[in-house]
Amino acid sequence: MNVSRRMFLGSSAAAAAAAVLTPDVVKAASALQQAQNWELATADVAGDISPRMLELVHGRVPAGLKGTLYRNGPAQFRRPGGSAQHWFDGDGMIRRWHIEDGQVQLTARFADTRKRRQEEAAGAMLMPGFGTLADPRARIGSPDDVNPANTSVHKVGDKLWALWEAGSPLEMDPVTLETRDYVTLRPDLKAMPFLAHPRIEPDGTMWNLGLNGRGAIVWRLAPGGSLVAADVIELPTASYIHDFSATARHLVILLQPWVHSRNTLPLSQAFEWKPELGSKVLVIDKDDLSKRRVFELPPMGFFHVGDAWEDADGTIRFDVAAHSDMDFAARGASEILHGVPLDEEPAELTLVVLTPDGRGRLERTGMIAEFPRSDPRRAGLERRFCIHTTGTRKGTPLASAIGVTDWKSGRTRSFNFGSEHVTDEMVYVPKPGATAEEDAWLIGPSVNLKAGVSELHLLDLARIEDGPVCTWRADVALPAAFHGNWV
Repeated sequence: MNVSRRMFLGSSAAAAAAAVLTPDVVKAASALQQAQNWELATADVAGDISPRMLELVHGRVPAGLKGTLYRNGPAQFRRPGGSAQHWFDGDGMIRRWHIEDGQVQLTARFADTRKRRQEEAAGAMLMPGFGTLADPRARIGSPDDVNPANTSVHKVGDKLWALWEAGSPLEMDPVTLETRDYVTLRPDLKAMPFLAHPRIEPDGTMWNLGLNGRGAIVWRLAPGGSLVAADVIELPTASYIHDFSATARHLVILLQPWVHSRNTLPLSQAFEWKPELGSKVLVIDKDDLSKRRVFELPPMGFFHVGDAWEDADGTIRFDVAAHSDMDFAARGASEILHGVPLDEEPAELTLVVLTPDGRGRLERTGMIAEFPRSDPRRAGLERRFCIHTTGTRKGTPLASAIGVTDWKSGRTRSFNFGSEHVTDEMVYVPKPGATAEEDAWLIGPSVNLKAGVSELHLLDLARIEDGPVCTWRADVALPAAFHGNWV
């Protein structure tokens, strides 16, 4: 069914999401006094970071390494007149790590959103968010007025899109990072939700979802970013969905028992954990969205899943960083921002297996893991490797290590940067001329807490346990980012 903006946003839940409520109590100043040594990971950045060259502090740069790593994550949470109350609600800052001739240039700029402009003028964080209530001074006309553009970033054709999950992509210049404008894929679908985790086929075709309760827009975009189709489907439950997966032939939507149950703000308080519902997986034919199957699974929470693939017999497999519940989203991510140690168990790397007879099962690894990634050339196709962060532990909720799990052997290899580093997700970079899955680099930044700066690391996937092949060091510290991609 074709979707219109009015039809999709006409529910009471969407109307409540745009409401302005009484201000939350600002606790940032007192809570920061309790901050742990990882406070740099959620620190504020005073302003844009002008282009600067990094220092090579370890190893030798491999010949032929050339490209750009884009990263996105929140980098301002606090203002004198009021602060954000949740890690997910800070203003997005796009980082550009450009590598050429063995050198790295770093540039970072805040997404110049309507939200940020309004809050700069007021000297306060005004807008509602995932875990933050609106200030009465907030002026809100559409979801894009509260859009922080802070979750992921993708190169789409010759454009750069900064993504959130409840509003439009924000177009930025891929070199200067100058903000251009919000992307409207069709005039009647302006400011519609567009998740920060699109699934991109090897030819560049993009699939994505936009969520509102049990309704979902299925977006299909051509490789250059033009709209092919936008259709609405109904979900079995009104689950919180931050990420989904896809095979070459199917969309694969994991539905957790953290369900929208009341119209209230902040959004994190509108969901209720209902383990008795179990988890479900909705599998939809890409060529005919009316063809769908639903698989049952034990209850689990999640933020991130990996690319799915399909065996010759029709069995579908995909990896997920499985939580025991969603307390981290409801409570933990606010406590991170206030420097409070967490007492919950980290996510566990798990393989979901959906068999042709309609049964689903979980194959748990016992490995602590988040941010599963893989070779983008094999998106939706059979693969061996899952790249993920690890090293998270109780009390220190952010990763210190990077791991590679081989689904064929069941073995995980990893390298731990140590407790003085907070490690971002790393992404897959094929070696020049290589086609084998194992012939790749992994690249990503960490915050060096001891030195008080950000570093960029390059590791060899086949020998990850040996540590970085080379490391570059910046003269500034950028807070932990959420997601990004290599171009």
